[in-house]
Amino acid sequence: MARQFVYFMQGLTKSYPTRKVLDNIHLSFYPDAKIGVLGVNGSGKSTLLRIMAGLDKEYSGEAWVAEGARVGYLEQEPQLEPKLSVRDNVMLGVAKQRAILERYNELASNYSDETADEMTRLQDEIEAQGLWDLDSKVDQAMDALRCPPDDADVTKLSGGERRRVALCRLLLDQPELLLLDEPTNHLDAESVAWLEGHLEKYPGAILIVTHDRYFLDHVTGWILELDRGRGIPYQGNYSSWLEQKQKR
Repeated sequence: MARQFVYFMQGLTKSYPTRKVLDNIHLSFYPDAKIGVLGVNGSGKSTLLRIMAGLDKEYSGEAWVAEGARVGYLEQEPQLEPKLSVRDNVMLGVAKQRAILERYNELASNYSDETADEMTRLQDEIEAQGLWDLDSKVDQAMDALRCPPDDADVTKLSGGERRRVALCRLLLDQPELLLLDEPTNHLDAESVAWLEGHLEKYPGAILIVTHDRYFLDHVTGWILELDRGRGIPYQGNYSSWLEQKQKR
């Protein structure tokens, strides 16, 4: 049975000693919604993403992800596994898919009647997820996002290079809820265009914080405006939101 919503907020409030950033927000997020989060600096955009990612628990009210749904978060300074190469960091995003392929290959090389049913089940999974060409999909994503060379030492990467590797890993992992904080930073025009196309077809929910209004126009179907602590949803992209604001 498909989920009606992927994330819930009831009375979500986030306060600092001098001010209240989020004030009694009640929202539910559709499992396929693509949402741009807007607001002036300091309105709580990144704070909201951190709460939804489970990294900030200092709030009142309730905020929770639907049972069985995974949340992925691209923060402004993402962390990578320092002992792994660039390629191996990216491949963490497809660890489950690789395990399926490896198990299938293991059974295929030692075929027996006892494992025939498992092989059939695994083959169905591989075909349903399109895993036969998994490596080429990884190559395509790494190339599109201009990731550093496969064997590069991640401890020597620039901040922009780390973000591209982390974004690539996250997109391949394909969580049900994708939280992106300034995803177009450090991307060239071709990479931004590829990312737009990828997110337009993304099967899960997405929340995006970005100053790139053209990107929001191309990707999002909803706008969540944070205004003086309130969370106000609008259906439509950035241009549609501007029109609705002018009519209010």
